[in-house]
Amino acid sequence: MPRPRSLTPDRLASSALTVLDRDGVAGLSMRAVAKELRMSTMGLYRYVADREELERLVVESVLGTVDTEPPPSDAPWEERIEALVRRLRDTVGAHPAVVPLTITHRHRSRGVLRWSEAVLTVLTEAGFDGVRRVIALRALLSYVIGAIQLEHLGPLAGEGTVAISALPPIEFPRLAETAHHAQDVGADQEFFGGLAALMRGLRR
Repeated sequence: MPRPRSLTPDRLASSALTVLDRDGVAGLSMRAVAKELRMSTMGLYRYVADREELERLVVESVLGTVDTEPPPSDAPWEERIEALVRRLRDTVGAHPAVVPLTITHRHRSRGVLRWSEAVLTVLTEAGFDGVRRVIALRALLSYVIGAIQLEHLGPLAGEGTVAISALPPIEFPRLAETAHHAQDVGADQEFFGGLAALMRGLRR
């Protein structure tokens, strides 16, 4: 197959993202992206070295669009953090399969680094420093990444909650009861309720 006359990084990233959205992380390969671009796999190697470079391009194509400008400093720090988290969730929510890749490439992704820098700016201005700031950033990253994955891979409105609610109450009384209530919790309520609980802990 002839290679495209003009294969820009943006077009390459867009094609790789299309494969990722359609086939998930397991389906992202040099061969699959080459097929999406209607070119040979060997031809693709003229543009990228390997799958790892493909992954980095995809991560940047998504996270590079996140607004990482810290919100105005006259707002409470909790509201500023929530605004940054909301921007990240809204952007990544359109491409949830990219979330695992952000963990793998977090140290080299400019998008992840810029978002983390913005969060640290807000935390620093709120009086967090030293070890306390380290733990706060790590906790926020862990929550956001995990919560977004759960929201799309194991939502409360999904089959898993239904199955748990049907567990025998004699053996799993609390779990079954909690699952019944979970079916009434919306995605936003779950996500931002958890975030608020985390920030109450950080405030202490």
